[in-house]
Amino acid sequence: MDIEIKTPQDIKRLNIKQLNELCGHFRERIISTVETNGGHLSSNLGAIELSVALHYVFDCPRDKIVFDVGHQAYTHKLITGRGDMFDGLRKNGGISGFPLPGESEYDPFIAGHASTSLSVALGFAEAAARLDRDEHVVAVIGDGALTGGLAYEALNAIGSERLPVIIVLNDNNMSISKNVGAMSKYLTRLRLSKRYIRMKSEIKRAVSIIPLFGDGVLSLLDKSKGFLKRVVLSNKMFEEMGISYYGPFDGHNVAELIDMFEQAKKKNGPVILHVITDKGKGLSSAANDPEHSHGISSCEGSRGEDFSAVLGEFLIEAANRDKRVTAITAAMSIGTGLEKFATAHPDKFKDVGIAEEHAVTYSAALAAGGLKPYFAVYSTFLQRGFDELLHDVCICGYPVTFCIDRAGVVGADGVTHQGVFDLSYLSMLPGMTVMCPTDGDELKAMLEFSLGFDAPLAIRYPKSYVVTRKHSPIEYGKWETVREGGSRVTVLCAGGRALDVAEKAAEKSDITIVNARFVKPLDEAFLRARAERGDAFITVEDNIARGGFGESVAVFLNKSGYGAKCVTLAHGDAFIDDRTVEGGLEKSGITEENLSRLIKSLE
Repeated sequence: MDIEIKTPQDIKRLNIKQLNELCGHFRERIISTVETNGGHLSSNLGAIELSVALHYVFDCPRDKIVFDVGHQAYTHKLITGRGDMFDGLRKNGGISGFPLPGESEYDPFIAGHASTSLSVALGFAEAAARLDRDEHVVAVIGDGALTGGLAYEALNAIGSERLPVIIVLNDNNMSISKNVGAMSKYLTRLRLSKRYIRMKSEIKRAVSIIPLFGDGVLSLLDKSKGFLKRVVLSNKMFEEMGISYYGPFDGHNVAELIDMFEQAKKKNGPVILHVITDKGKGLSSAANDPEHSHGISSCEGSRGEDFSAVLGEFLIEAANRDKRVTAITAAMSIGTGLEKFATAHPDKFKDVGIAEEHAVTYSAALAAGGLKPYFAVYSTFLQRGFDELLHDVCICGYPVTFCIDRAGVVGADGVTHQGVFDLSYLSMLPGMTVMCPTDGDELKAMLEFSLGFDAPLAIRYPKSYVVTRKHSPIEYGKWETVREGGSRVTVLCAGGRALDVAEKAAEKSDITIVNARFVKPLDEAFLRARAERGDAFITVEDNIARGGFGESVAVFLNKSGYGAKCVTLAHGDAFIDDRTVEGGLEKSGITEENLSRLIKSLE
């Protein structure tokens, strides 16, 4: 295609045929780049025409387009002057895989977690009204994100405030895993009602005599809406919340989308435009299997064995012998390793959708009722359930096991997905036990330990592990000495990445290395014995220093009256946006070279 797109203004001079050609060009570009760099494929292939139509109608950056989650915003980035940088998607020096205000004025708000767009859109609409700015605000939210409670809090407020927020419901019947719950079933009824489709077809024939950008389209739909609601839709949820509903529309018909968006601009109150899209459109492998092509790894591939697979295999076997075992996920059955469990034990598997807060409290109630729940969740997403962890799980001490995946630095997904806070926020919770396996065998042992453990337990681990070691049996609150050295420097390692760094440093120094498999409680007897003999300590962790493992050790040594030196190797007080795991660790100084330097300073 000869047309060069540098800003949204460049697409406004194109006709419908050229816009469709442009969509084809974007589709090829996204497939090529994601297959090389990794990224979110199926969701972006389904949102191309939608993004083009939005930028054709709205005048960004004055108008605000807020993408929920942001994993569907690749076309938006190609339109808004980032085409030259797109080959660097998710790489250092390239563009982020999510909207990022510091990257472009066309990204009005950060979006790495789901269900936030409606709250953001209402905030922008309120600010525009208060400051007398003439601008439109559009929230693009997927049906999967409507399984999150925050979206309903915002819908309630939008209906109450009556500000002109335009909500585009991008309905592809998928989030990451298949959508669940009443909202999914409601939208399915809207999509599949034969009476609705037949009535919509009749209306479209009547509308066909109106010019493409005629004012009569939504007016006619308004007049027909009462009849449609009475005859077709038994559930009036959006309308009863005070939000006008239109749709469903074909999310891959650029002309129809442009028409609807033009008319929606003229509405004074909040509207929902229900758009049907095909996740993975244009690539058969992605369209046929949108779950597994939601997020793909780069051509470099992942290193090591997956902790997730170990979890899934263990829980299948555990559920065979213990009827209490229940596995819970929040729309992440594949990523957390529970896909096979869902097939093997469908009656013991619960996918609650993108609703981490609900998942935590639900798990607490399962435990209170006598079951043994395992909530598998990414570290970055468990942050959303902090209050429920504190209030609903820990106060009463319910035996929920949290299997926390993608802990530590995560690489390509960048600043919004780093799992470097969990040791800090978990360790501060009274009654919570926190463990860090170094490899798959140790994870299995910890999970076996969890079956008989009658209190809240968090087991956190990164995506993969490289080395498999021989381990001593799990004993509550006890650490494992991996290497006994001759020097008076003891290195305490929380997790496999920390242990890898220490073992490399041990090639040059005669240090003691400890696998601190329990981050909470600390092995106080070990610390006392080593402090009394005069050891200095270095703690290593893939977590922020503030409130983390090293700080806990230092506080204990100080309160116990020991004069032992304790140096912490951890991430600093800053957000991390390095797009590689290795780079994130190196920039924080969690390296063999830095550890060796610290060892020499203490010997």
